[in-house]
Amino acid sequence: MFHIPNLGFCLLRFSSVASLIFGGCGPNLDSLYYNLCDLGTAWGVVLEAFAAAGIVFSFVLFISLLASLPFIKNPNQKNAVALNASFLFCTAGLFCLTFSFIVGKNFSTCASRRFLFGVLFGGCFSCLLMQCVRLNILARRNGGPQAWVLWLGALGLWLVEVVINTEWLIITVVRHPQLPLNTTTEPIRDFVMALIYVMVLILAVVVASLAVMAGKYAEWKKEGALILVISLISVGIWVAWIVMYVYGNERTGGPKWDDPTLAIALVANAWVFIAVYTIPQICCLNTENDTEEDYGEDAYPNQRNMFMENKAFSMDEPGQGFIVILITVPGFPLAYMVTPPPSYLSLASV
Repeated sequence: MFHIPNLGFCLLRFSSVASLIFGGCGPNLDSLYYNLCDLGTAWGVVLEAFAAAGIVFSFVLFISLLASLPFIKNPNQKNAVALNASFLFCTAGLFCLTFSFIVGKNFSTCASRRFLFGVLFGGCFSCLLMQCVRLNILARRNGGPQAWVLWLGALGLWLVEVVINTEWLIITVVRHPQLPLNTTTEPIRDFVMALIYVMVLILAVVVASLAVMAGKYAEWKKEGALILVISLISVGIWVAWIVMYVYGNERTGGPKWDDPTLAIALVANAWVFIAVYTIPQICCLNTENDTEEDYGEDAYPNQRNMFMENKAFSMDEPGQGFIVILITVPGFPLAYMVTPPPSYLSLASV
């Protein structure tokens, strides 16, 4: 009689281990990492795949950006390379941070979530805001600031969020030592409140990109339109995850969807950055230069043709007693007819 319960317990334990194996996870895997391989909760596996692909794409785009640097002849485009590289670095960080929300909670994962979420998004939107500043100047003056000025401006905007998150992390850890295990709504609202500066940056990017559309030089409005599109999409993503994160927890009665909500927000926003802005931006770097070179090659033959037409005009009318003097200014060939002195006419008749 005493062996039957033990046998049932062994069968139950074997079935639980087998379910883990068939679910995609090994029997010796720490439970902290079950979401990375458990097919029963497919959201972790799907987001893991998208995040890994995003890291690879970010690395390839970063190498492509650096490789195209010697071929960028427009100095106004070259001044934006440092901002684009920093933007790609922060975007790759968003993909990496997704794994921190997929795995379980402990002190290190919770600390990285609280600190890096705002810091990485702050870096992305700081770079975008300085890109808008550059485009506003280019759209009105057709000449922008130097690369180091733009990069230092983005660094200053980013350091503000670093200071805010550092202070918030220290305060919350001291006030709630068991915060990683806490499931109340107070830490959730504190997390959102610490991101107010990032929200201000997003709204600033929207306003600044709209201002680019009012510029005089249309060639810079294309990049401004891309920034406007990704900023508006980012606003929608942030509104969705904040509503789900703050109020969804109260409706469902537990933090079951907290980690999937934040992980989806990270992956979705990072892929918007890559697909809508970074890839078109890198593709347009050499295209615009080729257009400028073609225009320059077409301009000089037109000037030569106009010069030949004026020369033919002067040869058609030799007997009018006038001398045609050709003065050729690039783009504005001029012809003056002057009356020669009598001595010149007598020598010409001989």
